[in-house]
Parts: sequence; structure tokens; C-alpha cells
Amino acid sequence: MGTHDEDDVPRRRFDVADAAPLLIDARGVVTSWTREAERLLGYPAAEAVGKDLAGLLAHADAGRVPDVLERCRRDGGWTGLLSARRRDRQPLALMARITSADEPGGPARWLVLLNEMGDAPGWDMSRSALEQMVGGSPIGIAIVDTDLRFVWSNAALSRFGGGPPERRLGLRFADVQPGLDAEAAEAQMRHVLETGESVVGYEHVGRVRAAPHQETAHMLSFTRLDDEDGNPMGVYYTVVDITDRHRARQRLALLDRAGRRIGRTLDIARTAQELADVAVSGFADAVAVDLLEGVLRGAEPGTGRAEGGGVKLRRVGQRSAAGYEPLTGTDAVVAYSEGAPPVSCLATGATWRAERLGPEDWRPVLPPVGGEHAGQPSVLVVPVRARGTTLGVTTFLRRPAQEPFSEDDVALAEDLVSRAAVCVDNARRYTRERDAALVLQRSLLPHRLPEQDAVEVAACYRPADELTGLGGDWYDLIPLSGARVALVVGEVPGHGIDAAAAMGRLRTAVRTLAALDLPPEEILAHLDDVVARTAHEDAAGTDAVDDGAETMTDGTEAAGSACLYVVYDPVDGRCAMAAAGHPAPAVVLPDGTVTFVDLPQGPPLGVGGPPFEAVELELPSDSTLALHTDGLLARGEEWALDTDRERLRRALEGREPSLELRCRTVIDVLVPDRPHDDVALLMARTRRLSPDRVADWELPADPAAVAEARKAASRRLADWDLVELVFTTELVVSELVTNAIRYAEGPIRLRLIRGRALICEVHDGGATAPHLRHPRTTDEGGRGLLLVSQVTRRWGTRFVPDGKIIWAEQPLTGAEM
Repeated sequence: MGTHDEDDVPRRRFDVADAAPLLIDARGVVTSWTREAERLLGYPAAEAVGKDLAGLLAHADAGRVPDVLERCRRDGGWTGLLSARRRDRQPLALMARITSADEPGGPARWLVLLNEMGDAPGWDMSRSALEQMVGGSPIGIAIVDTDLRFVWSNAALSRFGGGPPERRLGLRFADVQPGLDAEAAEAQMRHVLETGESVVGYEHVGRVRAAPHQETAHMLSFTRLDDEDGNPMGVYYTVVDITDRHRARQRLALLDRAGRRIGRTLDIARTAQELADVAVSGFADAVAVDLLEGVLRGAEPGTGRAEGGGVKLRRVGQRSAAGYEPLTGTDAVVAYSEGAPPVSCLATGATWRAERLGPEDWRPVLPPVGGEHAGQPSVLVVPVRARGTTLGVTTFLRRPAQEPFSEDDVALAEDLVSRAAVCVDNARRYTRERDAALVLQRSLLPHRLPEQDAVEVAACYRPADELTGLGGDWYDLIPLSGARVALVVGEVPGHGIDAAAAMGRLRTAVRTLAALDLPPEEILAHLDDVVARTAHEDAAGTDAVDDGAETMTDGTEAAGSACLYVVYDPVDGRCAMAAAGHPAPAVVLPDGTVTFVDLPQGPPLGVGGPPFEAVELELPSDSTLALHTDGLLARGEEWALDTDRERLRRALEGREPSLELRCRTVIDVLVPDRPHDDVALLMARTRRLSPDRVADWELPADPAAVAEARKAASRRLADWDLVELVFTTELVVSELVTNAIRYAEGPIRLRLIRGRALICEVHDGGATAPHLRHPRTTDEGGRGLLLVSQVTRRWGTRFVPDGKIIWAEQPLTGAEM
């Protein structure tokens, strides 16, 4: 017989009273055999039990069994025609009906009802036999008429509330279960009556009359009953209690929600609040999270003991459902007296539970309950413990109308709190490390930028948020010879204390190299060598560590660092700069126009690549240079280098009364309070030394020019009212000019600069730097530079394209600038 025979089934008579029942498992193996089945097919139970259903069928239908079982699993049952093979090998046409016989928590089973398709109706089952079979089922079964009123139900349905079967007769679903959503259940029944489509696995959640404080869940299946003419007579439905399964799903959903929502940041207070938000109202009606004071500072928790006994905690997270008045304000200090359950939880690390809370003296710190929710709530106090350390307590409350906390709830609450506790402890440890890194970094950054004549400066630094961790951005201002100044901004890869330490090493290296007075591209070339060599030495040192030794590092090093080095000369307004993997600076001209320097990008430090290139430009006085790290240009999740310069342009076009305020405004406009990466901004407004503060002379390479140079310098000092510096200046000029005439080549030029110090410079065409010597008493010469070093604050040599400059600097003690 083929599958098309199923179409005839609704038109044929299927009398349950005449059916031969048997049970099969999910694989189609016979697990229970009845006398009716033995009478119909001829097999005794010993031969039938354990046999595949396919083994009882004719060859033509044996192959249909897997498809029939699949349709049973998909549709909840199956009805159709099958060709069986009796024990005496005689074929037998059967009408079969397969329905679920599952028990809650048990394996899948199917009830197979077989009717012989012949003239005889089969065994005439009595009403009492039929009621024994259906009424004795452990599954709740009921039949309602077309008005949805009960006409029959079995005894098992009474376990779900609503009274015994005789009390249900003539009543509606809402009459016997007023606490449940009767409209939803009856809507399913009407759908079945109207369409004839069965509804399988409909879940219904509510509170039955038998357990008003407990939320229960049931699975219902609805099937229409038709008379012999195919007209609907009513609805047959079954009920299975799936409350345990429903609660398990709720717990898994709560834990899944907790996993996604708790610990999204490394902020202690926010993590505690996330725990309270997750638990209300899916688990509790009110939650309070109280932590020891030291935890919030990143320190070890301590005991929290207060004078006179008891414990003081700080409330860092709280949430209450509708009907509760607000809890004690967040960040408030909560005092628990000696002997209160939270105190014992802190001491023992064990959870405390009360099905109904009595008038304990610690009750005032919990949310008051009034109105319809008045009464004694159920309370659960769970210690917040991580890595063997108690950090605080979490208090859960349920209103009196809810089911009290059970032992299963204790396990769930402990799981929730333990997840949050690990996040809180991670945040505590991170807070301690981040504070230490921030202190280290701020100690390595300039506390105040030195005063000088070249530029007016302002700087802002904003650290990264707690998830990313503190980075290695830095800035510096370094005074150079000749009233010039070096402006530096850089960034070290990585985050945390290691990044801050690497930043400090790199800044020290830059300051050391700046003393050589080299052009920017040569400074970066030397710095690149230093970083590469250090990285190689660190790698070699790591390889040499004994395998048995345990080391801890996050791999942060200076290799890959970025740096921008700018030199500005206030005498002629010339500015030279070079970059190593760093954004070019912006320039705000005196009229407010914002431009960006077209600066060739060199490779990051220590990674190798083409040589660094410098550009030189002349800046008008009152121009503003804006040097920044790449975090200033970031937006959203696009943390890329040199992006979205229009935002920076608009921010720099703003007019502010001071450079300091302008610098802070740019940071506030472009950077969030907790940026993804560190941001450093150094703004420098250029100055020009007036011509009357600079004097220079061309000198012939003739020893007689030394006397003229001294006289010219004396006259200029007199014009500058620096008569007290004439003697030492004449000595410096004499020695430096004499040295140039004696040892150098080409033209000689003398220049005096009156700034915050008096600077004397002698330029010659030589390429050899002079050396300071310490002559013996009997030596006739070699004391010139020694004398210069003794009478000046500092001196040195810098090389320029057409020679070198020897310079000396004297403080303007007692003289006005």
C-alpha cells in the first residue's frame, strides 16, 4: 500500500475500541505487546518485543517506517494505512494511528493503534476498558465540546488544579483555572475546531489554583474530534507539567544574559550595577550590592570593621522592581550591626537564606515594602567572593506574593554573584595597575613646560578608557641653543605599566639626542638605531632566561613607536620637522586659516625602512602649531592614522581667549571622556625675536678682527643695558673668534642674541668640533674653551650645512629682558 492511502483515512471508520495497541520506542522497536496485538498479528509477546516495527510489515511498507517515525516527531503523530505480515505469512491490511506516549523526563515512546481493514469491526471494547486505558494515563486528558465546556476528563488532570473530573463537567477553562491565561488556551481550541489542524507542544505559563505563589508551565496538545459525518464534536487535549524544564530554561536564559551583560567594562561600580540589573526582575524583586571600601580603590579588601563593632560597606549597585520604594542611594555607606547576616556572610563566605524575613535589626538597609506588597519578603544574602577573597555581599529580595527562595535559587544566585565577583576582582586589580601606570606616566611626562622665548605652549593629555588600558602617548618641549626649541610628540605601542615605562625610556633617549643639536631627520635616525638595538638586546636577553624561571610580560616594547620632532627658530621663524610613523602637525595661521603640513611619513621607530625626510617652512609670528597623537583623529570604531582631518580643522578654527583654553576645547570637542586610545595634544604659538634683540657681524679671518669684535659686542651690550656682562662677553667673544680664525676656514660670523639669556655664537666654515682641554701649568695655550666653560652657564657646538657654530650662553642675572 502506498502513501496515497492516507488520503482515504479521514473517510474511514477508526474505532479506538476495536484497536490493538502496542508501544514502540523512538527507533521503532517494539517495547510493549498486548493480547490484542497478538490476536491480530499472531506473534506472542516473546517474539514481538524487541522486534523492529518494519519486521512486522510487508516488504512494500517496511521501508516506509523511517519516514513514518520522522513525521511522528515532526507532527506529533501519524495516521495511515499499512500492510502487515502475520506470523503465518498471510498479508493483513491495517489502519494505524500513532500518538505520543511520552512521560515527563522519560524516553520518547509512541502508542501504535492498529485496526484491521475488513468487514468485521474487531473486538468490541467496553466503555470500562476504554476508561481504564485513558483514565489511568499519567498524562492529563480532557475533552471539551464545541462550546469549550468540559464533557470528560481523567483523574490525572486533577493534579494540575481545578478539582476532580465530576466538578469540571459543564465548566469552561477559566472557571476551573482562574489564575491562568484562559483566553490564550481557548484561542488554541477554537483554532483547532475551525481548521481541524492539531496543535502540538503549546506551552502555557501561569499560576494554577493549587500553587498560587508558584509559577508553573504546562505543555498542551489539542486535537479535534469529529463524528461519523466529519462534523466537529469537540476538542481532545492533553496536559503535561513542564515546570522543571521551564525553570531550567529560565535559569539558563538568566545565566546567558548575565554572561553577556555583566563585566562589559573594568569599572567596579558599573559591574555591580549590571549584576543588580540582570537579577531584577527575572530572579528577584530587589537587589543590593555592597562592597568593602578598599575594593573600590583597587586595594586589598580588608575587613570593613567599624569602631564599636559591625561592618561598614559601600553600596555600589542597586535595583528594585515596581512596588518597592527606592533603595538606599548608590555610593552610600551602609552599616551592618554585629551579628547581622551580611556580617556573618563576610566572615564565613557562606550564603544566608530566609524564606520569610523577620524583624532583624539590619532590615532598615533593605528596601521598604508597602501597599499590596506589604509583608515579610524572602531574602538571600550571597557573599561576593573571587579567588578566595570576600569583596562584599549581594542581597536579593522577593516580595511576599512570590515563591520564597529555594535551594535551587541559592545555587543560581551563587552562580550569578560568582560571575560578577570575578569581574569585580578583575576591575579591582586593573584599577590598582591602571592607577600605578597613570602615576608612573604622569611622573614621566613634563610637570611644567620650561619657559623660553621661541613659543607659547599648552598641552593636554587624556588617558584611554579602562577596557583598553593606559597607553604610552607623550609630549615634550626641549630648549635648544640659539633660543631655538624642539617640540616632540610620540606614541609607544601597547598599554599598561610596560607601555608607560617604554614611553619614559623613549622620552629620555629623545632628550639625550636633542643635546646633539642635529637636524630632525638625523635625530630620528639615531633614535631609530637606539630603539632597534634595544629591541634586539631585549629579545636576546629573553632567549637567555633559564627555562625553569617564570617571567611575566605583555610584550610591550618601543619597537613600532611613532614620533614627530619639530625644531623652531624664533630669530628667522624657520621651522624644520620630520616624522616616524606619526601624523603631521596642523598649522593655524594668524588669520585663523588652518593648514596641514605636507610631511613625508617615515617608518615607525625600530622596524627598518627608508631614511627619514624633513621639511622646512617659515612661520609668521603668532602662528600656532598643533602636534598630536593619532587618537585625536579617531572617531567611532575607526582608529586609523590621519583620518577625518576636517573635524580637526573645524575644532582648530575656534577662537578662545587663551592657548590653554583652546587646547582643552579641541580635546573636549574631538575626544570622548573615555577614549579608545590615549590622546596627547601639544599646541605652540610661535614668537619672533625683534631685530633689535639680535646683532651679527661678518669678520675677516685676521687676528686683528678680534679686537674689533670685542668692541662691537661691548657697544651692543651697552645699548641693551647689560653693562655688567661686558667683561665676560668680551672674554667669550675673544676666545671663540680667535679659535675660529686659528683653526677654521671660510668666513667668520659673530652673532649676539638677547633673550632670556645672552647667547654668543661664532660661525665658521670648519667641520671639526673643538674639544675642551685641561692644560698643565707650564702650557702656554689651550685654555680658551676652559675659560669659556667657567664663565658661562653652558656652551656647545652645532653643525649647519655650511660649517659649524660654537655658542655660549650667559644668564641675565639682574638685567631686564
